[in-house]
Amino acid sequence: MSFDLPVAEALPALTAALRESSNAVLVAPPGAGKTTLVPLVLKDEPWALSGRILVLEPRRVAARAAARRMAAMVGEQQPGGLIGLATRLDRMVSDRTRVEVVTEGLLVRRLQSDPGLDGVAAVLFDEAHERNLDTDLALALCLDVQRALRPELRLLAMSATLDGAAFAGLLGGAPVIESLGRAFPVEVKHRTRDLKDARDLPESMAGAIRDALREHPGDVLAFLPGWGEIRRTQERLAGLDALVVPLHGELPPAEQDVALNPAPGGRRKVVLATSIAETSLTVPGVRIVVDGGFRRAPRLDAASGLSRLVTLRISRAAAEQRAGRAGRQAPGVAIRLWTEALHRGLPLADRPEVLEAELSSLVLDCAAWGAEVAALSFLDPPPAGMVKAARALLRDLDALDAQGRITEAGRRMARLGTHPRLARMLIAAADDGERALAADLAALLEERDPIRGREAPSDVHLRLDLLHGRDRADADGATIHRIRRAAALHRRRLRVHGSVPAEGDAGALLAAGFPDRIAAKRGAMDGAFRLASGQGARLPATDPLAKAALLAVADLELQGTEARIRMAAPIDRAVLESRFPERLRREEGAAFDARAGAVVARRRLMFGPLVLEEAPLPHADPEAVALALADAAAERGLRDLKWTDAARQAQARILWMRRAEGEDWPDVSDATLVATVRDWLAPHLHGKTRLSELGGLDVTALLLEALPWERRRALDAALPARIALPAGRSAAVDYAREVPTLEARAQHLFGLASLPPLAGGRVPLQAALLSPAGRPVAVTGDLAGFWKGAWAEVRKEMRGRYPKHPWPEDPAGALG
Repeated sequence: MSFDLPVAEALPALTAALRESSNAVLVAPPGAGKTTLVPLVLKDEPWALSGRILVLEPRRVAARAAARRMAAMVGEQQPGGLIGLATRLDRMVSDRTRVEVVTEGLLVRRLQSDPGLDGVAAVLFDEAHERNLDTDLALALCLDVQRALRPELRLLAMSATLDGAAFAGLLGGAPVIESLGRAFPVEVKHRTRDLKDARDLPESMAGAIRDALREHPGDVLAFLPGWGEIRRTQERLAGLDALVVPLHGELPPAEQDVALNPAPGGRRKVVLATSIAETSLTVPGVRIVVDGGFRRAPRLDAASGLSRLVTLRISRAAAEQRAGRAGRQAPGVAIRLWTEALHRGLPLADRPEVLEAELSSLVLDCAAWGAEVAALSFLDPPPAGMVKAARALLRDLDALDAQGRITEAGRRMARLGTHPRLARMLIAAADDGERALAADLAALLEERDPIRGREAPSDVHLRLDLLHGRDRADADGATIHRIRRAAALHRRRLRVHGSVPAEGDAGALLAAGFPDRIAAKRGAMDGAFRLASGQGARLPATDPLAKAALLAVADLELQGTEARIRMAAPIDRAVLESRFPERLRREEGAAFDARAGAVVARRRLMFGPLVLEEAPLPHADPEAVALALADAAAERGLRDLKWTDAARQAQARILWMRRAEGEDWPDVSDATLVATVRDWLAPHLHGKTRLSELGGLDVTALLLEALPWERRRALDAALPARIALPAGRSAAVDYAREVPTLEARAQHLFGLASLPPLAGGRVPLQAALLSPAGRPVAVTGDLAGFWKGAWAEVRKEMRGRYPKHPWPEDPAGALG
């Protein structure tokens, strides 16, 4: 066994720490050898001789590569002997296995079936910095096992860019061992100019790769966000004198091996990879890394409850990990396609998935474990709002009861090791044929859509046909192969033989897992639907399912304010009624019909907010009709009422009194009137059914009706609609302005020494003086001061324009 890897210098301190303590943290740079050397050393420690070392890897590709590398280091040709491998699709383990490399989700499943982790001496969390949801959950459950059942169980967190202090605290003050050596030095180069758009990345990447091959020795590992950018970059590298191969998690193992092995005939190689190659992988011959600086990550949209993949800038920690791939076997160079200035502004680390992801799987696993989420130790506690949303979904799937306790269905779902939606669909199958169909559907929804193109038809049956031999020009063969393998795994979990034909109603099965995404056609327009969640969704009018009355929707993509249906199956109403009798309700009532502009009385069969059946009622409750019409008026902002100037003045006067005297006076603002429409408007709508009839209501009377008689008298006294002027005249006060305003010709104010106080002086008043032609000449809130001061200038100007009218020097003592 080779101990010449850089991490070897830290092994004495690490072994000593784990002999004295159950937990430790190891921080070592990329290429130091921690993934492969540390497990091999720890398996021979005294505390580990009677147990197995589990090594957790966040990705299947990394798990396979690590297991193969360790097997070679102990003289074995492949995993399955001393070194084992277990992923969702592969299992190579024997009685001889002492070190088992597993993916994180499998450890969670193992913990659920074997809470004591019998026969396991230690769990090593490799690349723990990535903070995947399964990593955080597996570590939280292992800590719970260690506290309650297995204090001797060793836990080790390993990474190149780990926040050692934070993990040490989570692990109970565990020692942090650091290895400072790197396999070989890596020179980092930045571009002098940033990309204007991530869509320009394939072109820029192809040019950088060509330059790098001319200027530097060795093979190239290039990082791109996803398979689409990989494909476009590969097209732009046509004719390159090198083997150009992709590397991403959706490739079959044989194609991944092409990228992970030396090129035949000594040719140079270019590996175009996603973040899958960021950690735990050594790609032989690579001395050049070209980093595009982007990654693809799921983000939850809180408004819709849907996750969508977005393209993001990587963190500085991820950039360091990627650069380290160039120094695994010789000195290398990392070329970053962004500037040093942009690099300084990158986040230090990627946000943990537990803060961004949909959490129904985590909440179900915690419920199956028998613990509240808040009772387990997470480095970052899952957000309470996301936990609440996850619980609501699990109740909708019958996995939790009303008190939040796991049901028998929930326990069956947790054992299946897939997303709760898919697990609910799997357990809904009634016989072997349906179970075979459910296995196909679950595998299909776990993987990428096998039909390429953004305008692919939505019918899920087209994808199912591909799994059973039918061909399409736009189908992806590699994806179909993966789906078939995953479907075989689900069949084994359901104890269904591979020869059983898939039979049954795909729509009914999808409805079991996606009850909130049952969709009913909306109106007469083809392709417009409403989901049981209340959200709108659509299909192109040309899609074969656009005319369907009911759909069970499995896959949605957010596009603006609505969702585009990507994958669905038609479902009959009779099936919906037989499968979900408890979700159906019959109701009679009145509802506003926007097309008719009137309230109509109907009898309805409802599935959530979806109307499955509707018929008119000859008679309706007058109260219900009035409330429905009031609600419709409120939705339209009360604009169907006749808002005369008198109505607006009454509203403004009441609001001014509320400001002056407090909340004993009613709030009649527009927003409050809309919110309380059932209280003040509905009682006056009996006998009315149409919005057009609202114009005949006296809004002024309705507003004043909210005041007792003595309050109306107080209102008139404190804030009169008109104010008396000299010579028997009066003028209206406009209370709807920012400051109540009395507007009158200047001559009509002669003899008025000052403005009368409103509400005892608690409400301001100003006067707008008009010329004989009715044009404003001055506005003042201090009439007495105006007569003594500014009036002289106004008088001078007005005498010249209107010489026939009186303009006294002392208006306060004159009569107009």
